[in-house]
Amino acid sequence: MMRGKDQKFPAMKKETAAVAKEEVWEVRPGGMLVQKRSPESEPPPGGAPVPTIRVKVKYNGVYHEIYINSQASFGELKKLLSEKTGLHPDDQKVVYRDKERDSKAFLDIAGVKDRSKMLLLEDPTAQAKRLLEERRHCKAERAAKSVSRVALDVDKLASKVSALEAIVSKGGRVVDADVVALTEALMNELVKLDSIAADGEVKEQRRSSEFVCKETGEANNTGLVGFI
Repeated sequence: MMRGKDQKFPAMKKETAAVAKEEVWEVRPGGMLVQKRSPESEPPPGGAPVPTIRVKVKYNGVYHEIYINSQASFGELKKLLSEKTGLHPDDQKVVYRDKERDSKAFLDIAGVKDRSKMLLLEDPTAQAKRLLEERRHCKAERAAKSVSRVALDVDKLASKVSALEAIVSKGGRVVDADVVALTEALMNELVKLDSIAADGEVKEQRRSSEFVCKETGEANNTGLVGFI
């Protein structure tokens, strides 16, 4: 009886191993059964090193030889091509076997091997979109810096108004010229803010500075005018 159980136990082990094997293997294009992997997966410790392959990429009539990890993505290939051609990775179209390849796709899964040939094309639409986005980003940065500078100046003027209010609260009097100068300075800051084109968060910052500027100006006029 014990011998019969011993004969069945190895069979159960084989079935379990087969199930585990199904979970980590996949069929790639062409019917080849290979180990399944994801972009986040890493080679097993002590495993064989991933080979480096040489691919030839044609761009503007010139072939560029690129040495790259055989399991790298097309996005990584684009970065290497950018160093060779000067073409931004986002502006590239890599065509392999008459099909444009996504940046997230892997070379080996697409069937790329040593000495494989590809075609590199420039994508005008992607380039225009990228440049437009860069211009918007630079414009937003400039607007944010301008608003910050004005806000700093407004804070300084607000401190001066507070100082004059402190004098008045103690029964003192302020010089007419000081009140007029502060009022004009605050109005100038408002003009600066109005001239800054801003969107989103920067626009909210501009509105906040405008509010502080107006509130400070009103306090300057109404709170001090009777003590000049």
